[in-house]
Amino acid sequence: MEHRVRIDEELNEQPLEVILRPTADEKGAWTGAPGPRMGPRLFGGQAVAQALMAASLEEDAERLAHSLHCYFLKPGMAEEPVEYRVTHLTAGRSFAARRVEAWQGQLCIFSMITSFHRPEPGFRHADESPYPLDVEGARAALDEWRERGGDGGEHPLAQRLQRRPIEIVPLDPSAIFGGAGHEPRAAWWMRLRRPARADPAMQRALLSYASDMLFMRNAMLPHAIQPGSHEVQATSLDHALWFHETPDFDRWHLFVSDSPWAGSARGLSRGHFFAEDGRMIATAQQENLMRPQGEALERLAAQDQPAPPSPA
Repeated sequence: MEHRVRIDEELNEQPLEVILRPTADEKGAWTGAPGPRMGPRLFGGQAVAQALMAASLEEDAERLAHSLHCYFLKPGMAEEPVEYRVTHLTAGRSFAARRVEAWQGQLCIFSMITSFHRPEPGFRHADESPYPLDVEGARAALDEWRERGGDGGEHPLAQRLQRRPIEIVPLDPSAIFGGAGHEPRAAWWMRLRRPARADPAMQRALLSYASDMLFMRNAMLPHAIQPGSHEVQATSLDHALWFHETPDFDRWHLFVSDSPWAGSARGLSRGHFFAEDGRMIATAQQENLMRPQGEALERLAAQDQPAPPSPA
């Protein structure tokens, strides 16, 4: 146990941009190092980010990723390295497509197709953030909520987030840390804790890593359940990102997300990243498993029972 704690401390001391950059091996593949632990399983955002970097390192520097679509096929182990195998699918004057598979041992755990585009001029429009772009106001509101008796500082999730390389400030702390039912939407500010001054490809990887943090919670909010609880088996099933502009994750980004649907033990979440100046930077979408179990399954079964007939 002491050895594992020491490993975690060393990983948390490494800059995230170093962890997310895989290294080439002698077989023509890429090896991704273990990253900050979020449990015994490999964090999905780390797989997305390392796979994107593996594809980017084989791509013309003038073309940048504009979208990615991926599936989480099997659980990965957090303490084990990951081998990323890149296949060149197409390459034209403007666009190129790459497939990336992630392997641990003999098991393919993840698959992605990502598309790259050479920037060019075009028509523009974008939605605006539905919330004020005031991160300092959000930080002050979080402090006030804690002073009023909110348990955000003592909440296990808050303590885990304090050890993560991405800093998070929720607009509504009760949606993130509360246990009561809540409408299926939330928003939070995010940025890298230690500035990376990274290039455009790595900035996309950093946003990809962050996009998987807390995302599935939207679909669970109306049902008063949380990932990791004994009432639900939860994991990401797939993940998609569209990059509209190059992010700068040294600076704050507001992630505005919601869940339009849940059913059949699955939930759908979607969201947009906004820069501090209001520009829409990226769009994300994810479906996750949220299989009820234990008392939650019993409650659902009781709700599905037909009502008794009315007395004559």
